[in-house]
Amino acid sequence: MFTGENEKRLHRVYELDLAAPAQPKMFPFIPDDDVDNYAGCWLADDSVIFLSNATFIGVPCVVGSSYVAALYRWMPADGSIRRLTFDQDHNWYPTQMPDGRIMYLRWEYSGIVHYVSRLLFTLNPDGTGQRELYGSNCYWPNALFYARPVPGAPRRFTAIVSGHHGVPRMGELVMFDPALGRRETQGVIQRIPGRGQPVENRVKDELVDDSWPKFLHPWPLGGGYILTACKPEPDALWGLYLVDTFDNITLIHEEPGQALFEPIPVQPIPRPVVLQDHVNLAEKHGRVKVVDIYEGPGLAGVPRGTVKSLRLMTYSYAYRGMGSETDRVGFDGPWDVVRIMGTVPVESDGSAYFEVPANTPISLQPLDEQGRALQLMRSWLTVMPGELQSCSGCHEPQNSSIGSTRRMQAMERPPSQIQPWYGPERGVAFNREVQPVLDRYCVRCHDGRAGRPDFTLRPGVSIKTKEVYYINANNLFPPAYLALCAYIRSQTQEGDNHLQTPCNFHVSTTELFQILEANHHGVRLDAESWDRLTTWIDMNRPNHGTWSENVGAKRMGRVAERRAEMQRRYANLDEAHEVTYGVAKLAAPALPSGDPPPPPPPAPAVPGWPFDAAAARAKQQALGAVTRTLDLGDGVSLTLTRIPAGAYAAADGRHVTIKQPFWISVDEVTNEQYARFDPHHDSFMERGEYMQFTREERGYPLNTPTQPVCRVSFDAASAFCRFAAQRSGLRVRLPSGDEWEWAARAGAATPMSYGAVDADFSAHANLADAVFHKMERLRDNMPGAAIPAWRPAITNVSDGFRVSSPVGRFAPNAWGLHDVHGNVWEWTTDRLPDGRAIARGGSWWKRPRYATFAARVPYAPWQRVYDVGFRVLVESE
Repeated sequence: MFTGENEKRLHRVYELDLAAPAQPKMFPFIPDDDVDNYAGCWLADDSVIFLSNATFIGVPCVVGSSYVAALYRWMPADGSIRRLTFDQDHNWYPTQMPDGRIMYLRWEYSGIVHYVSRLLFTLNPDGTGQRELYGSNCYWPNALFYARPVPGAPRRFTAIVSGHHGVPRMGELVMFDPALGRRETQGVIQRIPGRGQPVENRVKDELVDDSWPKFLHPWPLGGGYILTACKPEPDALWGLYLVDTFDNITLIHEEPGQALFEPIPVQPIPRPVVLQDHVNLAEKHGRVKVVDIYEGPGLAGVPRGTVKSLRLMTYSYAYRGMGSETDRVGFDGPWDVVRIMGTVPVESDGSAYFEVPANTPISLQPLDEQGRALQLMRSWLTVMPGELQSCSGCHEPQNSSIGSTRRMQAMERPPSQIQPWYGPERGVAFNREVQPVLDRYCVRCHDGRAGRPDFTLRPGVSIKTKEVYYINANNLFPPAYLALCAYIRSQTQEGDNHLQTPCNFHVSTTELFQILEANHHGVRLDAESWDRLTTWIDMNRPNHGTWSENVGAKRMGRVAERRAEMQRRYANLDEAHEVTYGVAKLAAPALPSGDPPPPPPPAPAVPGWPFDAAAARAKQQALGAVTRTLDLGDGVSLTLTRIPAGAYAAADGRHVTIKQPFWISVDEVTNEQYARFDPHHDSFMERGEYMQFTREERGYPLNTPTQPVCRVSFDAASAFCRFAAQRSGLRVRLPSGDEWEWAARAGAATPMSYGAVDADFSAHANLADAVFHKMERLRDNMPGAAIPAWRPAITNVSDGFRVSSPVGRFAPNAWGLHDVHGNVWEWTTDRLPDGRAIARGGSWWKRPRYATFAARVPYAPWQRVYDVGFRVLVESE
């Protein structure tokens, strides 16, 4: 079987009888003149799996100029053809494994980095059981081309490890065993040649350009031998070679002026296991079972009972000739039009059981009781007609299991039906779903007046960038959409490939929600308005809800009709993705007057307060010793400073008395210090912008030894204090809010320890400044050049840091404390009535007005927040 061209230069699959090689026979696959068929693979039951671009999907990062191919199956008995995969981008090189499953490569980048996101997958011949075999949540390998099972070693396979840009599909020859692990280099047996040498886990776009020898089309023979095409060095020919796991590379044949590829031994091979089909083509639905949503690292640390439901969403992938590189669906993501389906319940034991439409890519988001996503799937599952697809939990490793005998509450009832989200399934569009919320609550004040963001409904504008390639004057965005995006921290077009910590982009971490929850000018949103904002943010802030309203009817042409026709023909699927569902209708609210809030009451008079820096130091020195260390072991310690007792007027207007002196850490606890308690903690990194092609473009590290620890929950910070207390015999804890403010003020009555809100903070605090606001041009044209600067910041001040700085880089207050404003928020023992813990002081993400002594942010005590850390207090003996 081979791929060739017919008389119209279209790719077709042919069968060649070796006894009559001059008369190849073309398979009767999809005959249309705008469709290519290729890469056929015989199956054990004599049916054929092949690739076809009858999907009418275009690869989005080349504006749809590359036509996406999916897997189809042809049945010789009746000539029927059925589509098996429904993915965003190409599938590659199907081959049948001895156990009957099909191994193939799947490319995806729905919120992950597209140059390293080709994952090795398997499915059954009928399309059921689609699941990852190797490479999820990884940066290495970028791709595993031409993967084939190793005869006599059923768990093992060989593949070409290749890059994205650079040399096409050629690369290093590597043998894997997924039983050893499925992430990055965990499952590597050996690189060939390279016996006994470790394989480096490199993060690189042109991954193998400088690596020799290069290989293509390996065919493992068993016993450690592989027949392959090879180019041993840059000036060599592509020839046919026999290589082995002992690093022998033996030339079989080469021809001057020719490149020899795709060696296939002509030999009898055992017929793979014939797997029975389990689809029911009379059905249009399947079912999904989740055994325990809390199982696995995806929701690690989230208390049982927190997840109340699952949000279901699907995608309208880019059509041929369009794609969100320039035809952007949103400001900085998502890649594709996102369609909201609805929700299904999760039982108290973490189980879920629900019905979903077949032949549809579906992404799941676990929601808390407020309907806010606790984790983002950034991929999809697809269920065949009548199939029961199951998973153990949230990102649980396949090499582990929680057991099949666990009782599941959800399985004691019929499958849940999807509860619609304010109407039928549809693409989420800003003007239809979110603008009505702004009209209801915001535009009475945010109406274009100077000094305020304008949230009124106005004609769309194009995004202006430094890089002309990414400007599409016909792709218009409502000004209110662009203004609102500035207050939302959301995943970008391409987030980090590694699994996110739970709540990494929870809406509670966005400035918009923090402002609204703080009773912004008396505005109190109703439940539906909260839900609309939440859902839009969780779905990565889409603007367009259909591709036709993105690119216009002229560019759409007939491509949507052709895709819908092919879906009906080969997937029994009625696709209506270009249909809209009107503008949300919200009742007129009872709103406050819109007048500015009354000024806060004057601070109570406190005898002897405020006092200047000299007086502060005198009070401190009167206590005797001013500093001490707290030994954490292995040469690591915390420096503490002594804080005197006293009284002050707190930012909330209370007269506060601190009755006893105490010690508090001079700096926020660092990653190095926290590692003495939890050596496995990773503060991770803050993501970059737009597309990523280099290690630097991944984002900005937060996990260097001297940076403050972050992504550490209140509960974990409290546990660190208990660890430090046990080591030292001292009473170590987090400070209360009053203790924190007293120590941070050091006698100051101003909003910031160093002065007024509008003071130059560059020497005193790491806050949202010109460096934070800037879009970095890490290469000539990407990524920062692709989007304009958008993060709210004080752009006439530069403190020198894009994210958190090493502790102690800024001037201390009068009592020697660094970073009481900015860098990272700091946990205190204060709680809201609902149990949420309070952090104080602001972070590098905040402008001074949101990092004053009055600033507070509440989070669940188990929640790990990207910009929250802590400092410790030691009670005086």
